[in-house]
Amino acid sequence: MSISNLFAPFSLYHGLGNDYLVLESGSLRDTLTPTSVSRICERHFGIGADGILLREPDLPDGSFVVRIINPDGSYAEKSGNGLRIFSRYLFDQGMVVAGQPFRIRTDGGTVDSTVLDAGRRVRVAMGHASFSSDVIPVTGASREVLEEPLRAAGRDLTFSAVTVGNPHCVFIGRNWSRDDVCEIGPLVECDPRFPNRTNVQFVEVMNRQEIRLEIWERGAGYTLASGSSSCAAAAVCRKLNLCDSQVTAMMPGGELSLVLDDAFGIEMEGPVVAIAAGELSAELLRDT
Repeated sequence: MSISNLFAPFSLYHGLGNDYLVLESGSLRDTLTPTSVSRICERHFGIGADGILLREPDLPDGSFVVRIINPDGSYAEKSGNGLRIFSRYLFDQGMVVAGQPFRIRTDGGTVDSTVLDAGRRVRVAMGHASFSSDVIPVTGASREVLEEPLRAAGRDLTFSAVTVGNPHCVFIGRNWSRDDVCEIGPLVECDPRFPNRTNVQFVEVMNRQEIRLEIWERGAGYTLASGSSSCAAAAVCRKLNLCDSQVTAMMPGGELSLVLDDAFGIEMEGPVVAIAAGELSAELLRDT
């Protein structure tokens, strides 16, 4: 393939095994479609990733803008790992300075981010969690959605729902397995009570400072780690008085540090690792 057919630069990073491609919207000749996104993210026929972070033009106030695309081509309002990765990308491109906060606009709201340790760690103020059915959203009467019954895969479960800019359904129990996640997760993701579908967390409270979770991500499936899922799980545990304000979220991909204030504002901190950079070919992106 001639170099002239390579036209879209990409950067690939992971946060605790949750990997994203970063693309600049201005470098794309054509709009990304669900078909092209799925092909790019597929690990045998494309580059392979848990999603795409598409940088859009900056705002007049200097805020950066990112759109988060799931591997099925749907859009996610917010992603904690994605925001840390996008922050590291901006740092690597010389657009932000370590230790100095900056703002990122997402479809799920604006966050403040700070790059630390020469880009190896990033702290993100993720905004405030809400348990309101009208905001998440969850169907039915207006209420805080806490410890409600749900039946899936032949099991009677209890869930709480929360949004941190994107919707989450949290189950608290013990000894959750990957098989549990892959059996229950897709059913709950598309349950009609969640009109925008939902991310699903399976949480075990280890003690008041540590929670362990397995994750089914909306539009992505089983995931090694998720920043927004960690924030959602910690918020529910805090709301139910099962944990303290400082929590370590332990996932198959690693750990995140979380701090929750009395108004359920959440600050998340964790690692980012650079993997590769290159160019996507026109052939890979072509739908026909």
